[in-house]
Amino acid sequence: SHVKGGGLKRNTFFFIDIRNNMDPQNSVQDVHQCDLCETAIVNSYCDFCHVNLCIACIGKHISDGYDKHKIFPFQEPSAQHRGHTFLEVSEVYNTRKDIIGKDTEELENLISPTYEEIALDLETQLANLDGGYEKLTTTISKQGEQWHREIDIIINKLKTEISEIKVKHRAILQKYLVDIKQTQSLITKTLQAIRKIEQSTEISPTNEYRSKLTELRKLPPKVKVTLPTFIPKRIDGETLCSLFGHITPLSTATEENFLSLNQSKTSVKELLDEPELVATIQTGYQNLRSVTYLNDDCVWTYGLTNDMKCFNINGSLLQAVKTKSEERPSDIAVDRDGNLLYSIRTAGTVFKVNNGQPKDFIRLHGWGPCNLCVTSTGDLLVTMCRDDKTQSKVVRFSKSTEKQTIQFDDKGIPLYSGNDKIKYITENGNHDICVADWYAHAIVVVNQDGKLRWRYTGHPSVTGKKPFDHCGITTDSQNRILTADSDNHCIHILDQNGQFLSYIDKCDLKDPWGVCVDNNDSLFV
Repeated sequence: SHVKGGGLKRNTFFFIDIRNNMDPQNSVQDVHQCDLCETAIVNSYCDFCHVNLCIACIGKHISDGYDKHKIFPFQEPSAQHRGHTFLEVSEVYNTRKDIIGKDTEELENLISPTYEEIALDLETQLANLDGGYEKLTTTISKQGEQWHREIDIIINKLKTEISEIKVKHRAILQKYLVDIKQTQSLITKTLQAIRKIEQSTEISPTNEYRSKLTELRKLPPKVKVTLPTFIPKRIDGETLCSLFGHITPLSTATEENFLSLNQSKTSVKELLDEPELVATIQTGYQNLRSVTYLNDDCVWTYGLTNDMKCFNINGSLLQAVKTKSEERPSDIAVDRDGNLLYSIRTAGTVFKVNNGQPKDFIRLHGWGPCNLCVTSTGDLLVTMCRDDKTQSKVVRFSKSTEKQTIQFDDKGIPLYSGNDKIKYITENGNHDICVADWYAHAIVVVNQDGKLRWRYTGHPSVTGKKPFDHCGITTDSQNRILTADSDNHCIHILDQNGQFLSYIDKCDLKDPWGVCVDNNDSLFV
C-alpha cells in the first residue's frame, strides 16, 4: 500500500481492521480527499485515470486536452470495498496456496527425482570410468597380443619355408656331386688302364685301345645354386597404426530433458520382471542364426543351410523356402506386406520371396549385402561390406532405390569396422539406427540422419569375464534395445540413450544369437 499525506491513494489494499466492531469515527475510509489538492473533499472520480477529484480540481485535471478522461460522481465505497477486498484477497490467497501445493508436488515427485536420476547417472558414469578405460587398454593389449601371435606365425612360416628350401638346395648340390664323383672314378680307372698298356709290350692291348678322352673332355657345367634372400618391406608406422586400429575421439552428447507430470513413472524393476519361458520351438537347424517376427506369433528362421523356415509359436512348420543360388542366406527380414527378404553377400544380391519363389530385388556392384532391417516407414536398411572387405556401411533403400548412405562420422572416421563380419541392424521407435558391430565389440547407434549418437561396448556386471560378444539386436515398444551376448550367455537391455538397464540370463540361455520382439513385447531368442 502507498499512503501519502494521510490520504487513501488509488489501487490501495489498506487493511487496518475489518472486524464488525470497527469504529466508523476512526476509520480512514470515512473521509476521502482529492488526489490533486489533497485538502478538499472528493466530489468526482476519473474512471480512466483512477483519480479522486474535488469540484475545483476537475477543470485542472481535464485541461491537458486528453479526450479519454471519464468523470463520474463519487460514490461511498466503504461497505462494498470491505467485502470486495476481502473476497479478492481470499481468492488470491487460495490460488497461491494451490500453486504452492502443486509446486511442492512437482518438486517432490518429478523435478527432484529427475535431478537425482541425472546425478545418479553421472555418478554411475564416473564409477564405471576406470573400468571402461581399463577395458579399453585391455582391448588394445589383446590386439597387440593378437598381432604378436600373427607375426610369430608369419616368422615361423618363413623359417619353415627357409628350411624346406635348404633341403632342396642340399639335394641339388649332392646330386651334382654324385655325378662328378662317378666321372672322377671313371677317370681314375681309365688312367690306370692306359698306364698298364703303356708299360706293356704286348701287341694286342695296344691295338685294341680306344681313347675315351673325347667323352671326358665334355666337362659338366659348373653348378652355382644361389641362396634365397629375404626382402623385408619398409615399416610404415602410419600404415601400421591404421591397420592396428584407431581410438574414436571423446564424444560428449547432450540431449534436452523434458519434464511432464503425465510422463510414465514405471520403475526399472517393473520394466524388467522375471522373464517367463512361454514356448520352445525346435527348428531342426544345427546352427540357428536368426529369427524374424512375421505376424500372429509366426517367425521366420534360418541357419547355416540353404533354406529358411517359418514356424508358429506351437512349433509347427508352416513354410520352407530354399535360396535361389543354393547358398546359405546372410540374413533375413520381413517387409510390411509380409514378404520374406533375404541377402546373400557373396552373390551381391537381396532377394524377395513371392509365392514361395525368390526373385532378385536389389543387385549391388562392388559391395555385398549382409544384414537387413525393414523400418517403420517400409524402407529397407542394409549393412554391407565392400568386396575387398576393407569398408562397411549402412544403406537405406526405398523399394529398390538407394536413398541414404551411412558410413562416416562428422570427422570422417568410419562408423563401422571394415570387414565382412556380422553387423545385425534394427531401427528403434525414435528412428535411431542400431548396428551390432560384432568385430568392434560395440553397439553403434546413429540418428535417422546418420549422425553418431552413442556407442555401447558392454557393462562390467555382464562382461566381467569375457568380452562383449553381441550378435542379434532388436527393440521393443518402449524403445529399449535388446542385444544377444553369445559368449556371456545373456541378453543386454539398454535404454534408447545407451544406458545399461539390466540383462536376462534366465531360461537356460546358451549361446544366444538372433533376437526379435513381437507386437506384445514377447522376446524370441
